[in-house]
Amino acid sequence: MNSIVFLLVALPAQIASYLSWVGPLIMRLVVGYVFMLAGWAKLNNLPQMIQNFSEWRIPYAELLTPFVSAVECVGGAMLILGLFTRIPAAMLTVVMIVAIKAAKWENVDSLETLLGFEEATYMFAFLWLAIAGPGAASLDRLLLRMTGQKANDGRRIRAARPPHEQEKYAEQV
Repeated sequence: MNSIVFLLVALPAQIASYLSWVGPLIMRLVVGYVFMLAGWAKLNNLPQMIQNFSEWRIPYAELLTPFVSAVECVGGAMLILGLFTRIPAAMLTVVMIVAIKAAKWENVDSLETLLGFEEATYMFAFLWLAIAGPGAASLDRLLLRMTGQKANDGRRIRAARPPHEQEKYAEQV
């Protein structure tokens, strides 16, 4: 029994632990790229987008359309970089909730239908990034390392120190 558990649970977990940075990176790159381009397209076609927002009965369409378009474009770029990741991810989660409610909700007749919308997939991807964070391959992690802050997994990220301070720090630890 122990060998089966090792083979089917422990070994794959051990292998995956070396690649834990890949999942968040791929997710950030894919959804960030899609939303950066979508936001850019909306910003370059604001009159049509304002009309669409008005037809979806989104209030203050003249104000919210450029705002949401900028959130998508800039937020997507920030996700690609892994910069302040949780903030644009949370904002884009809300954008997707509003998109579902405004443009798709009347077509929802079951949970299966709701989960079939690409907006729902994006919403859960953004929600995951907002909760889990950007991963190790991100500017967020670099900023944490530079400032000596803790990563979301609780490990202290040591800041780079000049050589003369490294010896002093090593004595303190």
